[in-house]
Amino acid sequence: MPAAVPPMVEIVIVGAGPVGMLLSAELARLGTPARVLERRDAPGAGSRAVGVHSTALSAMELSGATARLLETARRVRIGEARSGGKSLGVVRFDRLKSRHPYVATLPQAATERALADTAHEWGAPEPERGIEVSSVRAGANGAEVFQADVADPIHADIVVIAGGGRARDLHPAHHRSHTYPDRYLMTDCVDAGEDGDRAVVHLSADGVLESFPLPGGMRRYVAWVEQGGDERGVPAADRLRTAVAQRTGVAAAAAPIDSATAFGVRRALVGAMRVGPVIVIGDAAHEVSPIGGQGMNLGLIDAVTLAPFLARWAHERSAPAELGQWDRSRRRAAALSARVASVNTRLGRPSRGSRSVAVRLALRSPVERMLARAYAMDFDPAARSLTPES
Repeated sequence: MPAAVPPMVEIVIVGAGPVGMLLSAELARLGTPARVLERRDAPGAGSRAVGVHSTALSAMELSGATARLLETARRVRIGEARSGGKSLGVVRFDRLKSRHPYVATLPQAATERALADTAHEWGAPEPERGIEVSSVRAGANGAEVFQADVADPIHADIVVIAGGGRARDLHPAHHRSHTYPDRYLMTDCVDAGEDGDRAVVHLSADGVLESFPLPGGMRRYVAWVEQGGDERGVPAADRLRTAVAQRTGVAAAAAPIDSATAFGVRRALVGAMRVGPVIVIGDAAHEVSPIGGQGMNLGLIDAVTLAPFLARWAHERSAPAELGQWDRSRRRAAALSARVASVNTRLGRPSRGSRSVAVRLALRSPVERMLARAYAMDFDPAARSLTPES
């Protein structure tokens, strides 16, 4: 492994989540270590995004992050749609022409640990924790990073904002956003069902239930629910337990659920990912509905594809002209993922119409292969360039 050399310019990354840590690892691998600022005092323990798709796995191979993730991840090779307990058809990820013909599932906290370990292995500086960035100001000769209750800003030549949706307002560019009316309940619990390594989407007249296997004999459930249940005093865990039992038709699968969290969904896209020396990536740049699981993956691909340009910028002391094309390409990828996620979100709403018939016909036709490629993010503009030679 090459020894890290001091960068010719100072790069600051705001955010030590999966996207920020992967960028830190990639920059260190390219000989340009960056400073990472993180508001959390310790890595998050929650489980949010759980699926790493084929294109993102290919993108992270050179850093060694993919091998680390796969040490503990479950490999989902088949996704199935059901309605009323009957199969409507399957999506076969194992038929993808890819080095990773599956979805790797693991809790986001485990993904963060694997990426942090990868960054450490490449000699990246440890994140500086407990730093709440309040604003970022771009200038002609770099940028200033301001903290709440700290008078003197941090000066940097390049600032990358990778702190998720809450950090979006740190970026100078305008953004468009939309909040969906949908509400969901989610939990990770002991897997008491019989689906094994298969992901299952249950389409119900009461709304969708998504079910994903996780390492350690666990399973993630996500259910569309009517708004207002909390206000009526029904505990979230009870509501989700009822939804899982009714929509799977398997009461035993719901029995281990003892907690649940509620969340809403939205989409957002910045007008430009780069404004002078300030760049935004991940959910801070393009948030999509998590129903479909592509948000974190978009950010991971952002990080891998951005790192070589930043390394050139650092060592040549000028921004590569190709950054403009990179910006446009990543926003196109985000717009495509947002469309896929929007379709998934609409399909997940309560329906008593012909939805199941349409899904059955689609999954039993050549459309199924197109769906597998879409969910694997094979249509991402960067996909062809991200697969290392065999």
